[in-house]
Amino acid sequence: MGSTRLPGKVLMDIGGRTALARVVRRLSRATLVNEVIVATSVLPTDDAIVRECERLGVSCFRGSESDVLDRYYWAAKDCGADAVVRVTSDCPLIDPQLVDETIQAFATEEADYASNVIPRTYPRGLDTEVFTTEALAWAWLEAREPHQREHVTPYFYEHPGTFKIASAASHADFGRHRWTLDTPEDLELIRAIYVRFDNRDDFSWRDVFDLMEREPELSRLNAHVIQKVVMAG
Repeated sequence: MGSTRLPGKVLMDIGGRTALARVVRRLSRATLVNEVIVATSVLPTDDAIVRECERLGVSCFRGSESDVLDRYYWAAKDCGADAVVRVTSDCPLIDPQLVDETIQAFATEEADYASNVIPRTYPRGLDTEVFTTEALAWAWLEAREPHQREHVTPYFYEHPGTFKIASAASHADFGRHRWTLDTPEDLELIRAIYVRFDNRDDFSWRDVFDLMEREPELSRLNAHVIQKVVMAG
C-alpha cells in the first residue's frame, strides 16, 4: 500500500475489481502454478491487503516491509515450496501463458533462476521470474546490498557464475511498451485497456498488443513516464 508514486495502487479499482484481484485471477489461469500466495508486509497499512486476500479466497503471508528477500524466504518456507514464481502486484495485465512459458524454460533447462526479463523482450508489466527455494535460501544468506534485499532477485543475475540462469525471451522485441502500474498515467492506460475488453480479464498480452497497434494513442497515455531504476550499492 505504500507505493511512493501511486499510494494504495494494488487496491485501486480497475473495471470493478481491485488491481490485486486482477493479478490473482489472471495468475490462477497459469496451468503450471500450484498455488497463488500474496506476500505482503506486517505494516498496519497493509491490513487492507489481508482483508482483500480473505475476500478473494487467496493465501496471504506477512513479512518484512523493506527486506522483501526475507519475506519471500519465509513465505516459501511456510508453504513448503520447491520453487517460487515471482510476479509483482503492479502487473494487472500479467499473462498466464507467459508465466507457464517461463516455468517451462526453468524446468527444461533445470535452472536455478529463469525469467522473461533478462533480456527484456516483453512489455514491462509481464515480468515473471522463477527460482528454486534452494537458490532463494542461498541468496537470503549471502545477499548484503540493500537493493538485493529489497528487489528479491538481483543477487541471482548479479552472480551468474553461482547460479544456472535461463531466459524465456520473445522471438521479437516488444520491450518498448509499458503496461505496469506505478503512476496515475499507468492506471489510466490500464483502465482504458480493460474497458476495451468489456472489463473481462481473460484476454492475452497479444490481444493487448494488437489493441495498441489499432489505437496507438493509448500508448501515449503513459509514454512520458520514466521507469524507476534499481541501483546497485
